[in-house]
Amino acid sequence: MSGHSKWHNIREKKSKTDSARGQIFTRVSKEIHMAVKEGGSNPDTNFRLKVAIQKAKEVNMPSDNIKRTIEKASGAGAAEYEELLYEGYGPSGVALMIEIATDNRNRSAASVRSALSKHGGTLGESGCVSYMFSKKGVFFILSENASEDKLMEIALEAGAENIENEDEGFEITSAPSDFASVKDALDSAGIQCESAEIAWVPETYIEVSEEIGLKIAKLIDALDSIDDVQNVYSNYEVK
Repeated sequence: MSGHSKWHNIREKKSKTDSARGQIFTRVSKEIHMAVKEGGSNPDTNFRLKVAIQKAKEVNMPSDNIKRTIEKASGAGAAEYEELLYEGYGPSGVALMIEIATDNRNRSAASVRSALSKHGGTLGESGCVSYMFSKKGVFFILSENASEDKLMEIALEAGAENIENEDEGFEITSAPSDFASVKDALDSAGIQCESAEIAWVPETYIEVSEEIGLKIAKLIDALDSIDDVQNVYSNYEVK
């Protein structure tokens, strides 16, 4: 979600984590489950699982819960989640990319369509807005955790594409294929990431008024509250 500083968005996500911990646990559990199904139960050889476990720890999911989720996903008869990408529009034509993990795509589509309809948005066809985004590895590091020179030395050497000085910290971007090497390099250097994820990053942004920005934020909150929704990305900035 754009419209504020990167650090503001990260703090906002953390506060939502505190107020809706059960839903966040469900979301992270799904990510662990899908990672295990994709690459096995060993985080040393399954980087997607390694990152999912790190996210689980960041939201204070108990270690026993993480272990049970991995064991359950590894067992016979485990639930099968389908990963989907819905595309659509919000107020003022802003683009929306909605990542889904579901065991019932009809339920997911109905829930997303309802949330969009109630908040001035519409569900679009596949490909209607995805051309406006690129998938990137995205890292945010607070200024207190590393200097720009140190980050440039470590991250660029590991394959990062760009480092930007943002409010209160630095945003590093990489190709998805280089996400693991950049994350490992930062970890090895003892540099803490406030967030590290593979995300849909807009190529350009649409400027909207504060009033429209609030409407879009409410729409994104409504989408985010749907159990089947994993992530929501948009391309708006508040003037």
